[in-house]
Amino acid sequence: MKDSKKNKHVYWNPYFGGFLLGLLIIATFYLSGRGLGASGAMKSGVVTIVDAASPEYAKNNAYYSKFIEEDDSPMNNWLVYEVLGILLGAFISGALSGRIGWRIQHSPKITAKRRLGFALAGGVLFGVGAQIARGCTSGAALSGMAVLSTGGFITMLAIFGTGYIVAYFFRKNWI
Repeated sequence: MKDSKKNKHVYWNPYFGGFLLGLLIIATFYLSGRGLGASGAMKSGVVTIVDAASPEYAKNNAYYSKFIEEDDSPMNNWLVYEVLGILLGAFISGALSGRIGWRIQHSPKITAKRRLGFALAGGVLFGVGAQIARGCTSGAALSGMAVLSTGGFITMLAIFGTGYIVAYFFRKNWI
């Protein structure tokens, strides 16, 4: 019996996924004139929430006011539609492969609560880093490398190099 019979979840070949991601980046450059990115969608969401909660504060704030226009919502941005498409695509992929469910994957060595804490802390650090770097990994590294930008290659090396170093200190939480 094949291994795929024992494992009910069959995943795509990661090289094929990487190839499709490369085609997507090329198509994005061709259609929009710029590469992929996701952190801008989060920024649009935050600006929209701040503007809804306190319009005066948002209009008088040097950062938020750059993204607020009278006749257009910050949510009317192609990055927002990109992220919504990613979420919809992930949901469809999970549904087609039978992987939709509410569970928290964690090692037997840690609790689900601790796993969620690490995930939240990592997400916050990633978001802060994306704002400092003026873009997330997909915008800075993948799209930068697609146009052979030195900064894109340095960013990718820094992301994976830092991840490799930091993983050493947290490995006992997972393995």
